[in-house]
Amino acid sequence: MKKRVIIMGAAGRDFHNFNTVFRDNKDYRVVCFTATQITGISGRRYPKELAGKLYPNGIPIYPESELPKLIEDFEIHDVILAYSDLNHEYVMQRAERVLAHGADFKLLGPRSTMLESKKPVISVCAVRTGCGKSEVTRYICDILRYNKVKFVVVRHPMPYGVLKNQIWQRFEKMEDLDKYNCTIEEREEYEPHIKRGDIVYAGVDYEEILHRAEQEADIIVWDGGNNDLPFFLPDLHIVLVDPHRPGHELTYYPGEANLMAADIALINKVKTAKKKNIAVVKENIRSINPDAIIIEGRSNITVSNPSNIRRKKVLVIEDGPTLTHGGMHYGAGTIAALRHGAKLVNPRKYARGSIKEIYKKYPLGPILPAMGYSKKQIKELQDTINAVPCDAVVIGTPIRLDRIIKIEKPTVRINYDFAELAGSGLAHEILYFIRKHHLL
Repeated sequence: MKKRVIIMGAAGRDFHNFNTVFRDNKDYRVVCFTATQITGISGRRYPKELAGKLYPNGIPIYPESELPKLIEDFEIHDVILAYSDLNHEYVMQRAERVLAHGADFKLLGPRSTMLESKKPVISVCAVRTGCGKSEVTRYICDILRYNKVKFVVVRHPMPYGVLKNQIWQRFEKMEDLDKYNCTIEEREEYEPHIKRGDIVYAGVDYEEILHRAEQEADIIVWDGGNNDLPFFLPDLHIVLVDPHRPGHELTYYPGEANLMAADIALINKVKTAKKKNIAVVKENIRSINPDAIIIEGRSNITVSNPSNIRRKKVLVIEDGPTLTHGGMHYGAGTIAALRHGAKLVNPRKYARGSIKEIYKKYPLGPILPAMGYSKKQIKELQDTINAVPCDAVVIGTPIRLDRIIKIEKPTVRINYDFAELAGSGLAHEILYFIRKHHLL
């Protein structure tokens, strides 16, 4: 008898686990996916174009809140947890819920789900979302480009649109962002690479994506999402740790597993963190991965037109996932605003539509998360921004948000780039990696 399975997800790891383990596996029947964490991703179907010949009608996606009923109605054998950035207590609470309704609770590991590339792979992952993976990935790409190494970036999935149109995506020009109807969250990850001339792949079917990336690269750079494990088996595994959240490196799934497997543990943002927190993080790294190379770095924050915010009333917009399930209460925009003597205006009471629900769900301070998973939510974000009484808007996301939505007040953009501390060694390790694989 086929085992009946539910995969718990958030439009990313769940689809990859299905593709690698269950898609053509006649011993299992994946009854459905459940969805949480990201707004508006339940109620869809995993399409037949991706699901394979065993699923001619595709696979439904239900809200995770319906999980107990789904387990009982479909007499489920196995429930697979397949999303990330979850504290350990949360994971076990989900496990208890599954066990209470009679099913087995499972996690799938690297041996089952990682794809092996013909080309060398550098992976950039983290112990939490919001550690600065993107800026470190850009730094590594700059080194590869300077040394004339052919590379492509493969980004952890964010398939929030029509899934059958997102099997694989290749981004080379800014127009490609419109071609694929990218959300704000996708643009935040792809746009900085495109501006540098990097090629980025993303989508849903990472076996197909890997095959295409290998055709035009000598090195593949895995740009991780949340604190998830890489989908490709890395030859050099770099994991970021955040001293602004000391202890989280030991208490979040699967970030701790990432750190345990790391070749390089990179402590970012050290210039804005307390020394005692940096010391805690270092001790925790050594306690679970004594062989890891520890490197320290900082985020260099710059402000366009700082006179627009100096001692002014400002609305600060920060990266959405970092503030929501990432649990951070501030970002680069907040730091920059306070450095220039600005007063932060709390946007909570001016929030519109789904943005208002975000404030009910997460303990946010006087900042606005740049949420834009749909056209409707982007419009609600625009209406919220323009309703806030302030002198200027601080855009702390890595994209030109004012190109996507109409902001009726003066804006300043915050840029942040990674810089390693003198003698810390990341550039040295990347150059050693290039030479090791005979690419320099």
